[in-house]
Amino acid sequence: MLRQHTFGFALLAAATVAVGSCSDDATLPSAPSAPATAPDLALTGTQQDLADDPVALARGVPGFGGFFVDEQDTPTVYLTNPGRRAAAEQALAPWFRERNRPSAALRVLPARFAWADLERWVAQASPQALAVPGAVFADADEAGNRVHIGVEHAAAASRVRSVLARLGIPAAAADVDIVPPIHQVVTLRGSVRPVVAGVQINFPGFLCTLGFNATRGGVAGFVTASHCTNTQGGVESTPYWQPTQTAKPVQIGTETVDPKYKSTLAGCPSDRLCRRSDASFAKYINGTKNTLGTIARTASTTSSDLTIVGGWTITSNATSSSFTVGQTVNKVGRTTGWSRGKVVATCATVNVSGSTITQICQTIVNAKVGPGDSGSDVFTVNSGTNVKLAGVLWGGSTDGKTFVFSPLANITGELGALTTH
Repeated sequence: MLRQHTFGFALLAAATVAVGSCSDDATLPSAPSAPATAPDLALTGTQQDLADDPVALARGVPGFGGFFVDEQDTPTVYLTNPGRRAAAEQALAPWFRERNRPSAALRVLPARFAWADLERWVAQASPQALAVPGAVFADADEAGNRVHIGVEHAAAASRVRSVLARLGIPAAAADVDIVPPIHQVVTLRGSVRPVVAGVQINFPGFLCTLGFNATRGGVAGFVTASHCTNTQGGVESTPYWQPTQTAKPVQIGTETVDPKYKSTLAGCPSDRLCRRSDASFAKYINGTKNTLGTIARTASTTSSDLTIVGGWTITSNATSSSFTVGQTVNKVGRTTGWSRGKVVATCATVNVSGSTITQICQTIVNAKVGPGDSGSDVFTVNSGTNVKLAGVLWGGSTDGKTFVFSPLANITGELGALTTH
């Protein structure tokens, strides 16, 4: 999904938001990325919302090779047999109905490879290809009708191509591109009560963004990135303040849920530790006032605009772990505020640079991001200020133009059921 795009990712646990009457401009170091060894939590399957996931809708169409929305906002499907257009239109009808668009707008491109083969090849290649030093991600590319693997340098590209050849995956079916690595970082700023999503939080020595408020098993709390805890993966009761411990000394929350990373997770590359979400849950304490279902909203998408002028209202949740390539998504984070852009890769398996961690089935977006945005809410706009919650941002490119997020379906699959609005 990343062809013709350049990516350099950083886990973003730091941000800058001017809110309320209090601010703190202190700069803190980046968050640790080491996996934890805390007790494991059972992982549950993720429910699929077919209208959210056109690949799931069209998977049963013979010769289906991928679905995406192009730069002109044209819904496009790959078919090995263009004569199957009617079947594709019928399968994708729920997707078109949800967006009030006619299925006749569907464009058909000839596919060289069936989607079932691409998924099989990615599943076959990922464990070995992502074990290659310098490997960054592996993905079945809906927009390119190829297996797509990103690597940091030419040596890794050569080794990955050798892996593909050894596995019998056709060279014509795979694109191996050099992309920047993905890694983790952090920063800080303002005080907001009641606490809402998108504002800065501080945990010992580091800064992140509060992803969204939620209740879990009747307990009020919030979700942020797993690497925005004292130990990524595993519960060690990380304390949180908002905006900082010094500016607001009363602790607002304590980490309670953060599954450990495992080498045994399906699709996990050898010698790496994996999860399907970089997410954790903290319970509110000390009577901290918070608003369920509200995301801080700034007036514009410029990085200098960090003043809260209102709120986005969460009215629904995305229930699929996949998103449409070409779909526009948004985020609000403490460093770069509100930004939005197009999905360029969905359900990609991503290595975190400088660590043994791999995140499975993540979404990559071409949109502005910066250090401290880790934990940011990600959402799509339904109408006006009503939005659908999509997930939590955890990584970004070194040039600040691309971010990675964990889908909400993956988050609830690991943290358990969450009430978000």
